[in-house]
This record gives sequence, structure tokens and C-alpha cells, in this order.
Amino acid sequence: MSTPKNPVAPKSDMPAPGEITALVKGNNNFALELWGRAGTGNQAMSPASISTALAMAWAGAKGTTAEQMKKVLHFEGTNDEIVQQWARIALALQDANRPFKLRLANRLYGDKHYSFDTIYFTITRKVFDAPLEMVDFQGAAEEQRQKINKWVAERTEQRIKDLLPPRMIDSSTRLVLVNALYFLADWDHPFEQQATFDQPFHGVAKQVPTMHASGQYLLARGEGAALLELPYKGGSAAMYVLLPDKKDGLAAIEHKLAPTIKALQLKLASKQVTLALPKFTIDPSHPLELSSQLAALGMPDAFDAAKSDFTGIANPPKPDDRLAISAVLHKAFVKVDEKGTEAAAATAVVAVAGSAPPPAPREQFIADHPFLFLIVDKSTGLILFIGRVVEPS
Repeated sequence: MSTPKNPVAPKSDMPAPGEITALVKGNNNFALELWGRAGTGNQAMSPASISTALAMAWAGAKGTTAEQMKKVLHFEGTNDEIVQQWARIALALQDANRPFKLRLANRLYGDKHYSFDTIYFTITRKVFDAPLEMVDFQGAAEEQRQKINKWVAERTEQRIKDLLPPRMIDSSTRLVLVNALYFLADWDHPFEQQATFDQPFHGVAKQVPTMHASGQYLLARGEGAALLELPYKGGSAAMYVLLPDKKDGLAAIEHKLAPTIKALQLKLASKQVTLALPKFTIDPSHPLELSSQLAALGMPDAFDAAKSDFTGIANPPKPDDRLAISAVLHKAFVKVDEKGTEAAAATAVVAVAGSAPPPAPREQFIADHPFLFLIVDKSTGLILFIGRVVEPS
């Protein structure tokens, strides 16, 4: 999603829009492209978390591997410019003066038996605030897996558990790069609890608790869908709900998602709206494994032990000892209710060796069939979360 027409004015400790425009635009393009390969059913992901974890890996990539990753992630500019933009965005997102809670945490776990390039860890510590912990993957892989999962759970208020499933870490693991993101925000205008009652939802056998409200909202229609903005307290973040006109029209909308969102966002205008939105929680039991999707988008060499080049992280004398990404694991939690939204996400990259006008007529926005949502930081324009609701629960 591009930066809104009227973004919140940057504070003194926030980057000017021009400093980060290219990175935000690229991240959002990557988000929508990756979402196109996200499967079916209830689902959520945090492009900000995924991009951050991959950016840490890219910082140590060289040659064709680096070029492919840069293209898929839509990075523009020199390496120094890109990593500095990431640092500025991370600082802006976590500004303590903002009226919601958003925390980013990065951490690297390296095998103590393996020789790394210390310059790489200096970069990741300075740019991504990602401390390195040396651990024993070769001698105690399961213990380290549990340690990493515990760290992720702690940084996401226990919302993301078991990011690394059993047997994901073994004696061949050399490095795990982890990003955790936590978001908690109240609606600018909370829904009244007494206005929540059960209603039918297309494709669901039982009725679902549905929130109701009436008021002024930014709304756009066209392209076979409607886009509604639900601002969070303070106005510097918002949820955008994309509702197909047809009850079974979500797949068609997702097929042309980027142009649909772009066209509708340009049409957003204040309207009197009668709104119905189901409460929902997305809490997957298993992480998404994104390696095949990322390779298909255009970065296959990172996952190919014979071709990968992460010699900026480590450059062992034996080619068989060089790093390749074995897995990119991602898990996202999103809960929406009358008060607001709680969301969390975590991504792990596992590297192995060898491997205001006059009032208008009231509009109706009744989300009684599958829809998409995007949580956007309006100060930067960055998509924090994107998700699909086909069965509210």
C-alpha cells in the first residue's frame, strides 16, 4: 500500500518521507507479491518482519545471491543507503511517544564451533540492533531450538510460540537470524460491546460475533471491491479492510491485489458508513515455510548450497562449509475485537553449511463474507501485517 495522501506529519525523531520512500514502496510491493503465494484459508503475515529478517541475511550476501535477493525485496540504492533506511524505519516505528505499542526485536544465534566474519555482526548490531549469541548447534541443537523459541515468545507477549518446530535445528545449523514484531493498538473510535451480536458469515456453518458501528469513515468503491479505513488511536496507524463485492469474489480480488489497492486508495473519501465487521483471531498452530515461495519470486540461489554466496557472513576455506538458507519460517498472530487490534509476528532465517464535506447518504459496509485486511503504519506507509479472513473465530 502506498503512503496515504495525508500521512501523519513526521516528528523530529522520524525520517522525512523522502528518506525512506523507496524502501517503503519496495517493502510493500514485496509484501503483495509474497501474499499472492500465501495459500488459502485464514492466514496472516507480517511483511515488515519477513523483510527485516531477510535484510539481515542479505547484508552478508555477495554476487548473484545478493543481486537476486535485492531484486525480490525491491531494494533500491547502495548497500549503505538501504541498511541506513532500515535503521531509520525501525527507529520511527518504535517511537515511544506514539499512541500504540510497536516493538521490533532482532537477534542472531551463531554456532560457536564455526568461524564468522566479525564485520558482519558489527553491521547487524549497529543497523538492526541485533545482538549475536554464540550457541552450540552441533552439540545441543534441541536445547538451542527451545532457547530461540522462548526468546521469540517473550518478545511477542507469548503470542508467537514454537516458531522453530522440532527437528528444524540440527548439527548442520550454523546461524539463525530472528525478527520478532509486536503491535497493540486501540481503535480511534472503539466499537460498543453491546452492539456486538451474532450474524451469518458466508461459507461458515455457524453465526459469528459481529461488531457494529455507524460514523464517518474513509471509504472507496470500485474494481469489484470496497476499501474501508479503520484508524487506530492517534491516527498514525490504521487497518484497511478490503471487501469484495461478491461473496465468493476474494480469489479474483487477490489475483489483482496490488492494482486494486492502489486504485481504491486514491479514491478514499469520508463517508457516513454503517459498518459490520466480525471479531476474529488468526493464531496458526504451525509456521509458514516460505523458502519455495521466495525462490519462485526470483531468489533461488540463496537456498541452493551449490550456488549460494553468503561469504559476507562467513568464508570458510572448504566450499562444502559455506552457508545456504535452509528455511525461512514465519508465524503471525492477529486479534481484532471491540477495543482494537493485537498482532505479533516472528521470522527466522536458518542457515546451514552444505545446505469533512457536507454529509453524504449513509453507505453500508457489511463484512459478512471473506475479506482481506492490512495494518499500515501511516507515518511511514509501511505495511505491518496483511491477512485473510474466511472463517472468523
